Amino acid sequence: MRKVILSIQHLLAMFGATVLVPLLTGFDPSVAIFCAGVGTLIFHKCTDWKVPVFLGSSFAFISVINQVSETFNGDLSYAQGGIIVAGIIYVVMSFIVKVVGPEKVKKYFPPQVTGAMIIVIGLNLLPTAVNMAMNHIGVAILTLGVAAGINKFVRGSARQFAVIIAIFVGIIASMIVGISDFSSVSNASYFSIPNFTAPKFSLEAVIIIAPVVLAVFMEHVGDITTNGAVVGKNFLENPGLHKTLLGDGLATLFAGLMGGPANTTYGENTALLAITKNYDPKLLRLTAVFAIVISCVGKFGGLLQSIPQPVMGGISIYLFSMITFIGIKTIKDSKCYKESANVSVIAVILAVGLTTCYIKHFTGIEIGVPIASNAKLTGLSLAALVGIIINRVINHKDFKKEKDESIGELIGN
Repeated sequence: MRKVILSIQHLLAMFGATVLVPLLTGFDPSVAIFCAGVGTLIFHKCTDWKVPVFLGSSFAFISVINQVSETFNGDLSYAQGGIIVAGIIYVVMSFIVKVVGPEKVKKYFPPQVTGAMIIVIGLNLLPTAVNMAMNHIGVAILTLGVAAGINKFVRGSARQFAVIIAIFVGIIASMIVGISDFSSVSNASYFSIPNFTAPKFSLEAVIIIAPVVLAVFMEHVGDITTNGAVVGKNFLENPGLHKTLLGDGLATLFAGLMGGPANTTYGENTALLAITKNYDPKLLRLTAVFAIVISCVGKFGGLLQSIPQPVMGGISIYLFSMITFIGIKTIKDSKCYKESANVSVIAVILAVGLTTCYIKHFTGIEIGVPIASNAKLTGLSLAALVGIIINRVINHKDFKKEKDESIGELIGN
């Protein structure tokens, strides 16, 4: 029973964002939930069942999916074709990483880069959470306070249920102040098959969507690094970055085939791991099974959709703040901040990542580097790329030292 409740917490953590993406793009939410569940199981299989990750709908694809929809008069099947190609590119990239070797990739992601990336991930997500919370700030603060209070003052197994307890308290408070709405439950059927659709392919749609993979690659590395930092393992080495990329790619490919948005690893669930201190990957696989089941159970899906936005906003602020804290801890524990060059790298990543995020949030203007058509490197992706380049330039002596040591080993052999 304990594992079931923990898995339901993970289900609640991923649900809001996973459903929001199809609502913003026109895809069927039930298909998105189904694809998230199956995609997570595919990912776990590809990563030797070792990485406690949940995959959900990717926000990075929203703008390009909408662009394809406008181009083809609302026919999202062409967007599916672009998502499938994006998944295939991800798979190809995984094989490239396998051939090149994880060590050569890893040296471009030292603590000053990964720690700053993790901070940007958390702070990039916060505006969305704050927007949800502002629908009723009192309920949001209560929900946030209950979750934080349980995590701080409660000991034992009850601490692992902080999020689900806080959500129930938030729902009760929402009913008291009159902002709850359970019509989605009463209107939903007990059983329904998700509206699966077949893909169509167009070169124009592929050109619009596929290049986004260049942007989400950085996001993927950041998410896997974050997950490893929480668990205390280096998943870039074991099971390997090539396997996590393969799992992400195949999950995205599957979503495109079925009629769902692209999948990505979810920071919300990683933050929940940090809160509960339970890192068992089986919990995420059980969550995936629950997701598949509820995608076919209309009443349960309706119940989850009825959770008021301020409640989800309060919980999301808590989860996203935990991600930010993990980034700060990564930098602190590595002591990389003691080198002024590393501080410069951290500052650049934070400046680029947060500036582009908050300018878009407050003005609607997206600042980035065009890579194809209207696709851009922006936010975390742009910050990570700039940070990696700056780190390579500033700390070039470290790269040279590694190269000289490698040559010395070859000569010695």
